[in-house]
This record gives sequence, C-alpha cells and structure tokens, in this order.
Amino acid sequence: MSDEKASNSMWGGRFASGPDAIMEAINASIGFDRKLYAQDIRGSLAHAEMLAKQGIISAEDQRQIADGLKTILREIEDGKFAFSTRLEDIHMNVEARLAELIGPAAGRLHTARSRNDQVAVDFRLWVKEELQRTEAALLRLIAAFLDRAEEHAATVMPGFTHLQTAQPVTFGHHCMAYVEMFGRDLSRVRAAVERMDESPLGAAALAGTGFPIDRHMTAAALGFREPTRNSIDSVSDRDFALEFLSIAAICATHLSRLAEEIVIWSTPQFGFVRLSDAFSTGSSIMPQKKNPDAAELIRAKTGRVNGHLIGLLTVMKGLPLAYSKDMQEDKEAVFDAAETLDLMIAAMTGMVGDMTVNAAAMKRAAGSGYSTATDLADWLVREAGLPFREAHHVTGRAVALAEEKRCGLEKLSLEELQAINPAITVDVFSVLSVGNSVKSRTSYGGTAPGEVRRQIRYWRKRLTRGATKSKSR
Repeated sequence: MSDEKASNSMWGGRFASGPDAIMEAINASIGFDRKLYAQDIRGSLAHAEMLAKQGIISAEDQRQIADGLKTILREIEDGKFAFSTRLEDIHMNVEARLAELIGPAAGRLHTARSRNDQVAVDFRLWVKEELQRTEAALLRLIAAFLDRAEEHAATVMPGFTHLQTAQPVTFGHHCMAYVEMFGRDLSRVRAAVERMDESPLGAAALAGTGFPIDRHMTAAALGFREPTRNSIDSVSDRDFALEFLSIAAICATHLSRLAEEIVIWSTPQFGFVRLSDAFSTGSSIMPQKKNPDAAELIRAKTGRVNGHLIGLLTVMKGLPLAYSKDMQEDKEAVFDAAETLDLMIAAMTGMVGDMTVNAAAMKRAAGSGYSTATDLADWLVREAGLPFREAHHVTGRAVALAEEKRCGLEKLSLEELQAINPAITVDVFSVLSVGNSVKSRTSYGGTAPGEVRRQIRYWRKRLTRGATKSKSR
C-alpha cells in the first residue's frame, strides 16, 4: 500500500481525501448561512455607499459594486448562483462572484470592515425581520382567540386546577387566558426588537477602524435606530439570537400547553371541541379514530425549540471576548427555531379558528365535581355572616352529603342544608347553578361574561394601538 493510500485510509468515508476535506467540511457554513444572502447584500450596498460618500472609495467603484451586488441578488433569487463550500460562507461567495463580475473594484468593498462585523449585521438584520414576522403571526393568533372569546363569553365550562374540576368558568374566559399568554409573547417580541435595534457594521474585526467611516449613516440605511457603542461587544454579542430563542421557547411552551388542552378536549371522554379534517388524521387500522395530530406535533416541536435555546446558551457560555469561530454554530439553531415556530403558530391559529365548540358538553361538565362548592361557602360568608373557615367546614359537610346521596349540591333540599347549618335560607339556591356562579364572578379579570367582554374590548384597543406604534418604528 502506498503512503498516500495508507494516509487516506485513516480518514475513511466522506473524508478519504484527508485532513483538507475534514477542515473544509467543519469550517464551511455556506450550507446554512446562504439564508443571509439578502441581508449580506443589503449590508454591502449600504457600506459601499457610505465609503463613497466619505471619499474612501471612488463614486465609480461604488457604482460598479452596487451594480454587481444587484446582479448577484438576482442570480441567487433566480436560482442561478453557484454556491461553493470552498469559499466557506455567504460573504466570501458573494465577494468572489463580485470580483468575477466587476474585477478589481470588488476588492475595495471590504475596506473598513471585517467578516466579524459583516456577519453580525447580517444576522441581526435577519433576526429583526424574523421577529417582525413573529409579531404579525402572534397578532393573527390573538385575533383568532378574541373572536372565539367573544363568541363564547357566556359559554359555561369547568375550570380546572390539578386537572380536577374546580369552579365553573366560561370558555371565553379560558380563551382570554391564552390572549394574556400570547400577549406577553408579543410584548417580548417588540421589546427584543427595540433592544437589538443597533447596527454593528463598522466595528470591523473588534477594535473599530482608522478610516473616517460614518456608522450612523449605515445604521440608518439598514433601518437600525443607531450604531452599537462598543466595537468589542459589537462582534461578540449574540444576545439577540439568544433572546430570539428564549422568546421562541416561551411561546412554544404556551402553544404546547394549549395543544395539550386541545388533545384532551377532543377526546370522547371530554368532547369539548371537535377538530376538522384539516387538522386531524385517521388511523390506519381503526376507522372510528380522529387523531389531533396537528396539536400533538405542536406539543412535540416545543422540545425541538427548547433544545436550540439550550444549545446556543452552551456554545456561548465559555467564550472569551471578542469573536470566536464557535459563533458559527448560532445560525442553524435560530433558523430552525424560527421556521418551527412559524409553523406552530400558523397551525394553532388555524385550529383555534376552525374547531367546533360543544357548548352542551362543556356545560354538563361544568356542574360536575361539586364545582359550585366555593359559591356556597362565599354565600355563607356574605349572607349568613360566617367566618370563611367555618363556611368552608359547613360546605365540606354539604359536599359529603351530596356525595352520599349521589347528587349535585343544588339537588339537596333546604331542610337537608339547614340540618347542616340553620343559617342557610332558600336564597342559597340562587348561587348553586353553574350559570349563576359564573355571573357572580364580577371582580376585575373574573369570569363573569360582562367582565370577559370588557377584557376583549381592552385587548382589541391595545392591539390597535400596538399596531400603530409598530408601523412607526
């Protein structure tokens, strides 16, 4: 065996050609960072325009660079651009093609910048745009919930703690709980955009540059509020990516909780909702089955998003300042989490708007498990003047009697209730029905239909104001 063959056999498989092939494979990011092509070209166009304005390159060089970059953009969008792993990343692929198109002028584009600040600005632009897409998707989901909440502001259902029947609520109130959850996600998205709205372009490798650049000009051209204020942090910061993944993980967790409820609600044992065929599948062997696969997949994909957050936190936790190649591992996590979350929100928005609500089944279940027991205790405090702890004890005895007789609290006779506590009057029956129970919960944020409608109006106004502010950013 020749020395060359002996050497190659050490590597084996895909890397039989030796260490050069291994290094190319581990070093190249073009397989995933090509997704940044539009942001990379935008950043280069802004940089070249600034260099010309500052007299660092000639106007003719800037014109050629701009024409060449626009040609490359068309080639990529038309699927005619040949990406090369040998050129490592999107930046070098674009620069190499620019040199082919316009010659020596292409070499002047990289004046006063580094791949370190170049990738930082490209990635920030992409994440900022993705957050804006997430904002729009969340607004659609919240709007779907507001519509269902309005439709079912008075539809009674059981409220649960420990997945045991606790007190009657309305389905509208339950829907509004998710409006609050996704509303917090929405506020996190908007706050993250505000925090990351700074341009790192011009920080160069890590120390800035001696060229008389105008970073405020490029920041404005790229839609950022201002340039970053520390060149070291500019190239080493990935908080914006971590924050995106954190937002995605929290939002995915909310989606997963809702998906779990939909899975439970759609079982024959509950029968609260029915999903259409658009969001269900059948069984390959059991013809009667209708499986809530979309909800189950949302529940599962949450683990994928959470994993990406932990992965990038682990990458970043031991990195000294400033840039390290480890940071190349940031993009695949964010790209996949973004794509996954987009799909999850879209699927859930479809399910919320599409599912059929079985109000009769909800109402039947709302009265189970002595769900109005707290109403009895409250009545004893309010009308009979009992201390709450004593009222709680009296109510417990009433529940025990109802269990013994296998009936609901409202089916006990007045005489039976008065035998437990003589202060009870016939008026107590006004609070023992599930309908009257929910109507009585008029405290701010409570489940009374009027209060649910008030919160719906509040959210509709809030979203209108928020949309106006977003457009002005």
